[in-house]
Amino acid sequence: MGKKLRVQRRGRGTSTFRASKRGRVSPVRYPPLTAGTLSGVIRDLLHEPGRGAPLAYVELSEGRGYYVAAPEGIHIGQSVDLGAGAPVRIGNVLPLVAIPEGTMVCNLELRPGDGGRIARSSGTYVTVVSHAASKTTVKMPSRRNVEFPHECRATVGIVAGGGRTEKPFMKAGEKHHLKRAKGHVYPITKGVSMTAASHPHGGGRHRHPGKSTTVSRHAPPGRKVGLIAARSSGKKKRRRR
Repeated sequence: MGKKLRVQRRGRGTSTFRASKRGRVSPVRYPPLTAGTLSGVIRDLLHEPGRGAPLAYVELSEGRGYYVAAPEGIHIGQSVDLGAGAPVRIGNVLPLVAIPEGTMVCNLELRPGDGGRIARSSGTYVTVVSHAASKTTVKMPSRRNVEFPHECRATVGIVAGGGRTEKPFMKAGEKHHLKRAKGHVYPITKGVSMTAASHPHGGGRHRHPGKSTTVSRHAPPGRKVGLIAARSSGKKKRRRR
């Protein structure tokens, strides 16, 4: 009798495979939409476990504050403005319609007022391409152009910590602690290296699955491994024009 696969155990939602919440600072969100321009001061720069980019705490003039992914070039004590009337300066938050074309921004809202959803990891940014009648076109980190409503807010600048992924892991323990903080699976064992009772790809002497690795999206948990509902598999061939 076989044992439960790792994907089955993860799907149960137990604490074994859940990301640790220890040391978490706060959600990264803009304050609610308001009329006019708000002013604040960057009071602290801090690290949050499981997050590659540093956080900045902005204290508003009304006595409240918010946390944001820190863009490159800001410092403690710097003044920050939020609103359509704010100048286009690193660290300021403006709606897309007020940002000039060609400006690099981060922490972009997917919908007006959601607090920021796009370009929040270290070293990422989106570029404002053009303004239309009701929407603004931006170039995503994937180099794809996408339209967003004019009211979506973004922070001017690039998220700090851009060279983080260029440093290699020198010890397995360092990667272990990173994956544990993020709740990722580590280490990963190939299915073909397992026994037939432990994985659908296991068994055999030649380290081959012996069957197609593409499975249906509606496959049961014990079978749903490999390329799930893949439209294509294998190396993409370059088309001739």
